[in-house]
Amino acid sequence: MTEAPHGSEPSRVVEVERKYDVDDSTPLPDWRGVPGVDAVSEGELRELDARYLDTSDATLSQAGVALRRRTGGPDAGWHIKGPREGDGRLEIGWPLDDGDGVPAAIVETLSRWTTDELTPLARIENTRVAYLLSGSDGVIAEFVDDRVRATDLRQGVEREWREWEFELGPAAPADAEGRDALFAAAELAIFAAGGREAASGSKLARALGF
Repeated sequence: MTEAPHGSEPSRVVEVERKYDVDDSTPLPDWRGVPGVDAVSEGELRELDARYLDTSDATLSQAGVALRRRTGGPDAGWHIKGPREGDGRLEIGWPLDDGDGVPAAIVETLSRWTTDELTPLARIENTRVAYLLSGSDGVIAEFVDDRVRATDLRQGVEREWREWEFELGPAAPADAEGRDALFAAAELAIFAAGGREAASGSKLARALGF
């Protein structure tokens, strides 16, 4: 769950999440067996549209890094998603500006990986329904049901799929054992509904056929 930037400083958050593949007709999970979850919010519809950029030889993708400009949803903006470490991935965010060019602050941040020209890589449109799973101390997790339409802009290939994401919230357990227990309980509900472990680690990778 991404925090909004403060002033000119970018937001920084480590997303801890897991993804799951589902069929078009798969029903939503029943969360009643997940420890600490007392309430589930009504679904919030979000229409998201993300444009990804990379160098001509895919330097960022090869380093496990993604750069996107996304509109729609509570965290619209420019985002750099760093290499994944376990279930976690650092995301750095900046607000949208008036132009489509990559802002200088982002170019500077990317310079640790590349200073080459960036060109369009993929477009990912996503109809998302988001649910907050809450307990006595606040939001334990955000669960999203995504219906994705992706275009590989360099190959001209279009792909569609449905997937779920389960991302830990601010009231999730802080210790590794507690987080593992929460994921285990959530996956019981997800697998019981018909979810499967994701075949691809990210939407961008899947958009590009990986």
